[in-house]
Amino acid sequence: MTMWTDEKIHQFRKTLLNWYDQAGRKNLPWRQDQDPYHVWVSEIMLQQTQVNTVIPYYQRFMTLFPTVEALASAPEEQLLKAWEGLGYYSRVRNMQKAAQQLVTDGRVEWPQTMKELEKLKGIGPYTAAAIASIAFLEPVAAIDGNAFRVLARLFKIDADIRLPRTRQLFFEVGNQLIDPKRPGDFNQAIMDLGSSYMTAKNYDSEHSPVKAFNAAYQDGTEDFYPVKSKARPARLIHYFAVRITSPSGYLFEKRPKQGLLANFWTMPLYALTEFTEDPEADWQLAEMVTATEKRLKMDYGIQTTLKPLSEKAITHVYSHQKWQVIVLTGTLDTEVDVKRGQWQTLSEIAKKPQPKVQEKIWQHLRAHK
Repeated sequence: MTMWTDEKIHQFRKTLLNWYDQAGRKNLPWRQDQDPYHVWVSEIMLQQTQVNTVIPYYQRFMTLFPTVEALASAPEEQLLKAWEGLGYYSRVRNMQKAAQQLVTDGRVEWPQTMKELEKLKGIGPYTAAAIASIAFLEPVAAIDGNAFRVLARLFKIDADIRLPRTRQLFFEVGNQLIDPKRPGDFNQAIMDLGSSYMTAKNYDSEHSPVKAFNAAYQDGTEDFYPVKSKARPARLIHYFAVRITSPSGYLFEKRPKQGLLANFWTMPLYALTEFTEDPEADWQLAEMVTATEKRLKMDYGIQTTLKPLSEKAITHVYSHQKWQVIVLTGTLDTEVDVKRGQWQTLSEIAKKPQPKVQEKIWQHLRAHK
């Protein structure tokens, strides 16, 4: 990779920022000012989530938690409910912990450099650079997926972006390119370029404002950049979700404080691994239904006959796991005191935070009425 001359870097900055001034997405709600709190919340929400999806979440979040102090003191259940549907819930839990780090004696004290911002819980190099450059004008490159793609094509960088050490290479290239007078606008322009003319697929480099600087476009090799090795496949786990109804409502329970889906409310969930030592072996649904009935009696004090809502499983994918969930249903004609969990009416459970997989269970139930 050959770095550009100072004159070419200057021309690139000018070209990119002129385009951003004319066509950048400056109407986004978090770009109406350079408040570090607004930048931070938007950047955390935008991880793993599309811009159009984030906008209403961001607006609602700011209404509920308009300040760092409000976020720091919010009840966790209210916080999780506000985040419901965005997924990756450790993000919002870490945000609250970071907010609590920021509040000292009732005052908010923001670090103003990337290095210091990274000391806050849940803030990595990209988010720290975004806040530092946009809110505090530190000339540091914010390297996310868009920046990887844009810089890889501009310079034909063939380093594997899945390797942790590669980020430092892109960070150094980005730091040489960034406009020292407008670092925040520069980083946001790179983001906008990567989500418009230089997308992963269906890109439009012919009309890109920086096509003259795009080495991969010049020789028709854009499809090869960025270089990214294949991720390890997510581990398949079979689950059985149990929908039990009684005159008191639906059986729900709050998940443990630690682990996946911590503190969320779900219908009872049993992993196949709770019933067999070899989850890779062939298993019969009828046998699993019987095993689940026995566990319901033991764990909840409920004795009922279960039946599969459908043999078709719900699929839900996490970064490291792929769940296949079969829904089993049962009905009680009389009220029963349960050993654990709670009976919840629809209006009661609607107020509690539920994970995306529970939302899919509801959808599955509605589809098979």
